[in-house]
Order: sequence, then structure tokens, then C-alpha cells
Amino acid sequence: MTSAVELPPEEAWRDADALERGRLLFAGPCEFVTGVVELSQLPESGLPEIAFAGRSNVGKSSLINGLTNRKALARASSAPGRTRQINFFILHERVMLVDLPGYGYAKAPRSEARTWNKLVNAYLTGRQTLLRTILLIDARHGLKPADDPVMELLDSAAVSYQVVMTKSDKLKPPARPKVRTATLSQLSGHAAAHPSLLFTSASDSEGLPELRSAIAALVDGP
Repeated sequence: MTSAVELPPEEAWRDADALERGRLLFAGPCEFVTGVVELSQLPESGLPEIAFAGRSNVGKSSLINGLTNRKALARASSAPGRTRQINFFILHERVMLVDLPGYGYAKAPRSEARTWNKLVNAYLTGRQTLLRTILLIDARHGLKPADDPVMELLDSAAVSYQVVMTKSDKLKPPARPKVRTATLSQLSGHAAAHPSLLFTSASDSEGLPELRSAIAALVDGP
């Protein structure tokens, strides 16, 4: 595995220069490259990759669209669990954004679900160009048992991952400190988890500049 570049502390993501680097990266062109349903179809661009994973209906497509300032770059399925391929997008000719199928709920035969889960697991544990996985968690619900297998897989494969909370606009402000503390406590037991947390909302753009900054730091180096 390519050794992941460590992100700076949360405070550094809010530094004016770091925010500008993130803005410039995501202001560049972003285009769909391919949808993959088997390992032999994985693109060999040589570019670093940032993967987005999360439970079905966590808001993954909305977040990717918000980050890239597009309305429909990543398309959400009409029903949770219907997205069955790994989608690749090239950003500014410098990095691949990788949209993984949601897990934890699927309107599909078990045999089909096993097939695409096997594909995702193989990608996460064997992709040499994968810099980091962004693990999306609904801020209203926090980490759930359905997230454990993914985190354990990434821990065992020593694949660095960053937890990002979604739909923070739907979380009542008084609840946020408790959610933050509980989530960071749970992450402390996972060797490959980055020890920081971002709250984001695709609806009001909270946290998106900081997440762009964090990804730019990975792509460009500290």
C-alpha cells in the first residue's frame, strides 16, 4: 500500500492558505471517468485516489456534489442500496475521487450484495493508489454496528481513513459535543483511523471548505 500522507491537525485545515489550496483544487474541472463492477475494470491512471465510503443513505452523493460544486456529478439512487458499482471521477487532472456503494442496506438478492461487497473490499485493501478513505457517518446517529466491519477491514489492511460526519444541519446544536466526544472515543480503538473529526452539511456547506483543505493536503503533501 502507498503510505498515506498524514493530514494536519483540524486547526490547520482552517488556515487561510490551506483553505485556498482546497478551494483551488476543487475549483478545477471534475469529470466522470468510469463505473466499475469488477476488478479487471479498475482504471490505471496512476493518480492518487480518495475514496468515499458510508452506510446507504448517509448523503455520500450529496457531499461529493457539494465538494465539487456540481449539482449532479454523483447521482444518488432512488432507493438506498441500489448503487452497485464503484464510480471514479477525475478532479483537476490531479486526483481521483472514488464513490463506493453504500453498505448496511441493499434492495438486491444476497448473492448480488455479496458480489459487490467483495469488489469494494478488494478495492479498499488492494488499491496501491488509494491515499485515504473518507468514512461518512450520519451525525444524527453516530457510528453504528454496520460501520464496524469496514473499520476493522481498513484497520487490518493498514489503510488510513478519516471519519466525516454528514447532515450536521439536522443535528441539534446541544447534541454536537456529545456526538463528537463519543465518536472520537470509539475511533481511539482503531489503529488506522485519523484522530480527528469534521462535521459537514451538503445543505448549508458547513465543513466543506475544511474537507477540501484536508484532501488538498493529502494530494499536495504538508
